[in-house]
Amino acid sequence: MKYGYARVSSSGQDLTIQVEALTKAGCETIRQEKVSGTSTQGRDELKTLLDFLREGDELVVTRVDRLARSIRDLQNIVYELDQKGVVLSATEQPIQTNTSAGKCFLDMLGVFSEFETNLRKERQMEGIAKAKERGVYKGRQPSVDVERVKELRDSGMGASAIAKEMGIGRASVYRALG
Repeated sequence: MKYGYARVSSSGQDLTIQVEALTKAGCETIRQEKVSGTSTQGRDELKTLLDFLREGDELVVTRVDRLARSIRDLQNIVYELDQKGVVLSATEQPIQTNTSAGKCFLDMLGVFSEFETNLRKERQMEGIAKAKERGVYKGRQPSVDVERVKELRDSGMGASAIAKEMGIGRASVYRALG
C-alpha cells in the first residue's frame, strides 16, 4: 500500500500541490502537517505514519526535503523504513530506496538539503548582526513588565503572589527581580 507524507514549514503555506502529486502517485492515505522539517521533534503526523507502516508498504513524498532537512534525521528515517521493509520514493526526484541508484541519489539530496538549511541560518545570522550594528534590531520585546514586578514586590507581595497577579511564572518574577 502507498502512503503519502506532505509537509510545509509554516501555517501560511499551502499543501495542495503536494497532496495532488501524492494522490496522482497512487497514495491512498496522505498524512500532512505544517511544521519545520529541521527536526523530527513535534512532527506528530510523521511519527504516526512511521509507526503505522508495515512490510511491503511504500512511503511517498514529493521531495526529500519534505521528509527531513538534516542528513542525520533523513538517515534515521530511512533506516527505520528499511528495517520495516518499507520503500521510500519521491514523485519529483529519482528516489527509490529499493535500488542502489535511488539510495545514492537520496543521500546526495539529503546532503544538499542540510547544506541549504545551514546556508539559510548563516544568512539569517549575518542579517541580524548587520541590523544590530545599525541599531535596527533590538530583539524580542520583553513579555514581563519589570517595573510592575518591582512595584508589587515593594508593596510587600511575594513571588508567587506577583506571578499569580500578573499571569506569569514564578521564574519570570525572579528573573525580573534579579
